Amino acid sequence: MAETPSEQALNLVELGGTVCKAPKFSQSPAGVPHCIFVLEHRSIQVEAQLNRQSYVRIQVVASGSEHQSATQYLQVEQSVRVRGFLNRHQGRNGLSQLVLHAQQIERIN
Repeated sequence: MAETPSEQALNLVELGGTVCKAPKFSQSPAGVPHCIFVLEHRSIQVEAQLNRQSYVRIQVVASGSEHQSATQYLQVEQSVRVRGFLNRHQGRNGLSQLVLHAQQIERIN
């Protein structure tokens, strides 16, 4: 079955977990505020009718003033749910990593 162009372009991720590295705040030369933190997710998922432990650590980038209220008080060990899209970032060392670009951040009590 052929995929439609919109299905091919689908890039949507929702991941819950805890902040495991302190957020870093910066501003682009154009004045766009950025918050970067690392999210750690642990869960048990069912795959092929078997329980599988899932463990993920991923860098999250929240850009734009609309995320400032959600990120300004983030702390290590705080639970959050992040919705956004995945993108590849190339570090200064030339290595690539997968990064979650937040479109919505929800703090969980």
